[in-house]
Amino acid sequence: PEVVNWSGTHACRPVAVHAPETVAEVEALVARYHAAGEKLRPCGGALSPNGLALSDGALLNLALLDDIVAVDADEKTCTVRCGARVEQVLDALAPHGLTLENLASIAQQQIGGFVGAGAHGTGASLPPVDETVLSLKVVTPGRGIVTVNRGDPLFPLFTVSLGLLGVAVEATLRCVPKHDLRERVEVLTRADAIARHAAYLRDNRHVRFMWIPHVDAVVVVTNNPTLGGELGEGQGLACAVPEAERVAPLRDALRSCGGDGEGLNFAQLRDACLAAAPLDLPHIQRLNFAEAEFWRRSQGTDVADSSKKLNFECGGSQWVNECCFPCGTLAKPDGRDMAYMAELLELIEAGGVPAPAPIEQRWTSGSSSALSPAASAEPGALFSWVGIIMYLPTDDVEQRRRITTAFDAYKRACEARLWPKFGAVEHWAKVEAATPEAAAIARDRLRARF
Repeated sequence: PEVVNWSGTHACRPVAVHAPETVAEVEALVARYHAAGEKLRPCGGALSPNGLALSDGALLNLALLDDIVAVDADEKTCTVRCGARVEQVLDALAPHGLTLENLASIAQQQIGGFVGAGAHGTGASLPPVDETVLSLKVVTPGRGIVTVNRGDPLFPLFTVSLGLLGVAVEATLRCVPKHDLRERVEVLTRADAIARHAAYLRDNRHVRFMWIPHVDAVVVVTNNPTLGGELGEGQGLACAVPEAERVAPLRDALRSCGGDGEGLNFAQLRDACLAAAPLDLPHIQRLNFAEAEFWRRSQGTDVADSSKKLNFECGGSQWVNECCFPCGTLAKPDGRDMAYMAELLELIEAGGVPAPAPIEQRWTSGSSSALSPAASAEPGALFSWVGIIMYLPTDDVEQRRRITTAFDAYKRACEARLWPKFGAVEHWAKVEAATPEAAAIARDRLRARF
């Protein structure tokens, strides 16, 4: 059978797919393949944009090993099998008044990949999710089942291990009390965003910037804990603009190129507009202006459970690349995050790159995991994560080929002009190497970093 990743950009035809239901079955499979000298690759939900776990060899998927083993409300921990999806864990924690500290954008991730590939949310005082792991049970080729606990000398090698040391089958995670988040959406000029960014990082538990290429607009989304589920005095006003009016600029953009768009939501309208001319610079500029106007009409404040606010719409089939680099400390940001964005936008706009919105920028503190892109022993270390994107809005083979070529050139320009200067490395789930030469460059960069 063919296995295709979530982004629709990578596929494989494995010779075998194993779906064990017990830890004993995992142990037997790992021992069998080890004895035969054959490869066996752990594969979760195939959500990684680069198809990180895909292989034409044998795959081991833990989707059926998804038990919630225990929830300790007093200690605020949960122990789960690594095939459990993030959304399952959240559902299991809710009756105990608990939730996970931070989330990436997709709740369908299995816990094994969530931890093993170094997923992250956003919040300058919050680390990547691997730092919430307290204990891991791993089936190894040479030593059978190994349990490692935070504080053990080898523990930092097992979190963000990419499946290299074995198959993670069980994890104990640190949890936090279940809470609502007050989300505030604002649209700033670039100058305002740069001037205020340090205060945003300091004063908000979660913050992300969405920069819109070719438009002087930065969407700032902040989330902070609140109680009671309602907006109180001084907490801002809900967005008063109806949905139909908010998406009107995108619907008008679609009608200008022969479409209709009635009944489509924001993400669907953007895809439909992109499909008309995905690499035409004036078209992309007009679309980005329309998207900026959508966000201006969407400004306001809203309260919902943290699991709803920290998971968000990522769009459909797409090419995406994300890099991570240090930018000082939370107490003393060095401004490299803003300098990076200024140079990236210059690269795009001076170079005529038909870059759609958004360029998403998030922040985390450091990680003790040896292979984390945010690995650091410095207290209060601050890292910025910047993602670029090009959507694949249709199944037309030729159109997808041209977008793929354009995105590769876009990414390679960032790789050559920005990453060495800022000490950036890619998120493990977003390392792309289309040619042997590109793979050699990536290996050299990763070898130098790790």
